[in-house]
Amino acid sequence: MVGISRILQWEVVTILSRSHADRNVYPSAGVLFVHVLEREYFKGEFPPYPKSGDASNDPITFNTNLMGYPDRPGWLRYIQRTPHSDGVLYGSPTAEHVGKPTVIEITAYNRRTFETARHNLVINIMATEEFPLPYQAEFYIKNMNVEEMLASEVLGDFLGAVKNVWQPERLNAINITSALDRGGRVPLPINNLKEGVYVMVGADVPFSSCLREVESPHNQLRCSQEMEPVISCDKKFRAQFHIDWCKISLVDINKVVPVYITRPDPGTGILPEFGEYNPPSESLKSRNYFSDFLITLAVPSAVALVLFFILGYTMCCRREGVEKRNMQTPDIQLVHHSSIQKSTKELRSMSKNREISWPLSTLPVFNPVSGEVVPPLHPDNYETTSMPLMQTQT
Repeated sequence: MVGISRILQWEVVTILSRSHADRNVYPSAGVLFVHVLEREYFKGEFPPYPKSGDASNDPITFNTNLMGYPDRPGWLRYIQRTPHSDGVLYGSPTAEHVGKPTVIEITAYNRRTFETARHNLVINIMATEEFPLPYQAEFYIKNMNVEEMLASEVLGDFLGAVKNVWQPERLNAINITSALDRGGRVPLPINNLKEGVYVMVGADVPFSSCLREVESPHNQLRCSQEMEPVISCDKKFRAQFHIDWCKISLVDINKVVPVYITRPDPGTGILPEFGEYNPPSESLKSRNYFSDFLITLAVPSAVALVLFFILGYTMCCRREGVEKRNMQTPDIQLVHHSSIQKSTKELRSMSKNREISWPLSTLPVFNPVSGEVVPPLHPDNYETTSMPLMQTQT
């Protein structure tokens, strides 16, 4: 009978997924909500595997968002470790969300065929009489990841261990948070290290003596020295859950003093509130900017043109000229300047036409060894830097 009921359940789920019908869930405020996005639920939306008889194991990922918005509500989180694992929606709704249906759009992506399937999940948050439970304890479990802790079997085992220690009448899981969301580091992929999970549970009776052992001065001293405290009930968790007792948090809501934050009085440098911004109406007259355009171009152009004419007049029309300069120069100064130019020209012409005897050092000489005639050293056809200091001549 159990097998038949499971088959019927899977058939109903398949029909719902193919018909794209909305799925309604009814979580309670102040109680942990967990909804698993099963890959098998969406496989019927995608075409079968190419080869008949082969099991379909396509990678499928999910995208979740509030209808009409790009992200989920603030209290709802989502995790999927790999494309071949199921996705999980989890969170803890509060009393302010009661009576407000929350529609979550779930889009499944088949990474092999690149096809998508979309369904809607309608979350109807219900009010509870025992919300909130007055005594809340938060445990830090070191050897668990958040998706492992969200499994119903694991979470049930943990609540059973807490109930065995606490002995309450009502016990609920309030929230589960990954240590990474609290500023924890990603563990190294060695020795099967886990991220760590914070689990908050609530009960209707005060904390047991075992849970309050961590508040003793001896255990507080050990925690300050980074040593494990001595807890008598730790052995009831140690078989499956490794709890960091130094990070346990015990809160009694009845003793919490509410804090009312008053708005400070704004000083002189703060502008007063003018309410909402009212944009101008469409009845405003259109403005012609052609005249402004002409003024913007005409004024700089006119100034540039005036400066151009002034510069041209100064450079072309105010020149003195050679004749005007000579007329204004005294005659004695002109004669003196002319005589200097004539003397200079005469000296230059005399230096070119002078005929003098060449120095003895430049006459033809004989090589004392070979007897050959050495050509004269003329200053016009040799470099003085290579001339020997003394010439041998007969």
